[in-house]
Amino acid sequence: MITRPTAKWGREVQDQRRRIAAGTLAEDDDEAYALALWPEAFIAAVDTALDAYEADVRSFSSPSDDEVFASVERVVMALNAIDEEHDSPIETGEREELCEYIDEVLTDAGIDVDGLTARRNIDRAELTDEWREW
Repeated sequence: MITRPTAKWGREVQDQRRRIAAGTLAEDDDEAYALALWPEAFIAAVDTALDAYEADVRSFSSPSDDEVFASVERVVMALNAIDEEHDSPIETGEREELCEYIDEVLTDAGIDVDGLTARRNIDRAELTDEWREW
């Protein structure tokens, strides 16, 4: 089963909230980064984009490369908008997790991502690069 990056982020937010409530972590402590980095509205928006992407990929029966790339483009463009709307919380770690997740969803659906990207003369790691602003 694929774990969404948002699930990890949400767990970290909840853990830090519990620690703040218990008095073992100060809200202004550098270790309390998750509350500022991944607010609920940001996580919810990313989940909405990932829901749409997963539904899109699940709807494939025998997709063409263009259909698969169009699905990747849609989710990346949605994430671009979310990143901009929420003052750019998608940083290096989030970028890597989201790109990996986008790839994993395709792989889980039986799409040969190596073949897909090779046919476009790009590396698998460049799957989202054409549209990604984060």
